[in-house]
Amino acid sequence: MTNASPIELARGFEAELRRRAPEIERARRLPRDLSDRFAAAGFYRMCVPSGLGGLECSPAETMETIETLARADGASAWCVFIGATSGSVLASLSDAAARSIFAKPTTLLSGVFAPRGTAHAVAGGFQVEGQWAWGSGTQNADWVLAGCQVVRDGKPELLRNGTPRSRMMIVPAAQVEFLDTWYVSGLAGTGSTDFALHDVFVPESHAVGLGIDRPLARPLYAFPQFGLLALGVGAVALGLARAAIDELVDLAGGKTPSGSGRPLAARPAAQTEVALAEAALRSARAYYYEAIAEAWAAANRDGEITVTHRRDLRLATTHATQASASAVDRMYTLAGGSSVYQRSPLQRIFRDVHVATQHMMVASSTLELTGRLLLGLETDTSML
Repeated sequence: MTNASPIELARGFEAELRRRAPEIERARRLPRDLSDRFAAAGFYRMCVPSGLGGLECSPAETMETIETLARADGASAWCVFIGATSGSVLASLSDAAARSIFAKPTTLLSGVFAPRGTAHAVAGGFQVEGQWAWGSGTQNADWVLAGCQVVRDGKPELLRNGTPRSRMMIVPAAQVEFLDTWYVSGLAGTGSTDFALHDVFVPESHAVGLGIDRPLARPLYAFPQFGLLALGVGAVALGLARAAIDELVDLAGGKTPSGSGRPLAARPAAQTEVALAEAALRSARAYYYEAIAEAWAAANRDGEITVTHRRDLRLATTHATQASASAVDRMYTLAGGSSVYQRSPLQRIFRDVHVATQHMMVASSTLELTGRLLLGLETDTSML
């Protein structure tokens, strides 16, 4: 056993992940040996309750671990963030159900929160049908999470505000059909393939009502699961941006652009671009971790976080993702023709960060949502 923190353990993977990044991308999924070692390191139990054998890390420690991995390989970090944040659902189950699922400390839960499936209420549980996209890391998982709309007596079950009620179904991976759909521009190594369930029975004890079933009264679980999910996207983007700047700095000292007698690092335009990217990244990162720290302090002090904290977390996360993509773009452009070759980490970073920006948790609509709150307008905060 080691007393090293997850962040320290993540640093120990960096050199190997940089070396294996092309292999991971070609495989279109995280290799099993890496996933197993991530599990052994405790990365997948960072959000699992300590009473179940989890680490129950603070959100800042979890996100810095993910950010560290992303500096070396975005796909690996993405799979870790999905596995880590998925583990938080165990805090909303009965103790007996949670222990039956998290039977060993290397257990990996991974899946999709979006309610793309249908869960028909039956005696003792639900019959589940559906197909889900973006199943990151699910091919290495022990249990797969699948968001569903609940249908009872032939009618969709509704919340008090009239919106459909959804639940997260937790299903053994052996009952899942994995579909070969993940042919993409970036984050190819995440294995975010579609998966399907065909008339699978899920007991009531293995279904979580997101935003309805109250989790353990612990500071970590005062953070909404959608909020933790969004934070993971931001952490990956921040790590990718740091890697892009570092790569450009290494490249600039030895590269002399065509038609120039000076290395790239000696050109004023390059100096300006690197300075702007560095300032933008550090500013966005500071706001991101500041919002996390303020919410964490409130969770420890009050046992809950307010809508204002949730607003700031989402705004800081979306801003971090967008600022990171902008920094990567600057470095990709500055590197010129060198960045287009497959051997250049910059082209993979460029593609990876622009897939991260497409995630619904950091889409432009989140700016509208947080902007409405800043302006004091009535706003649906159920997805915040």
